[in-house]
Amino acid sequence: MQARYLTPEQDRKIRRWEAWNRGYFIFAFFALLLILVFSSQLGLSSGDSWGPLGLILVVLVSPIIVLQLRLRCPACHKKIGWQAKLLAPDQCPQCGIFLSSRDNP
Repeated sequence: MQARYLTPEQDRKIRRWEAWNRGYFIFAFFALLLILVFSSQLGLSSGDSWGPLGLILVVLVSPIIVLQLRLRCPACHKKIGWQAKLLAPDQCPQCGIFLSSRDNP
């Protein structure tokens, strides 16, 4: 059985998703770190209430969930979802295609 690879255009779509996913994750990580460290000085939290801090956490974390759920295999168009983490998996679990082009392993 011959190995199947993505076309260069399909590979660009996957790499673009990975770049957005990785970039937003790094931004959200540092933003959350700063917000959590300085939340009391910023008046976002008190000892008893998460109020605005909870809302900010939801706003920063929800795009990560959306990005994960948007990933589809460019070949069969099935959702890959949570199997992806920060990068696309090596192979599509549905069609078995390698999620990289032959030129860019």
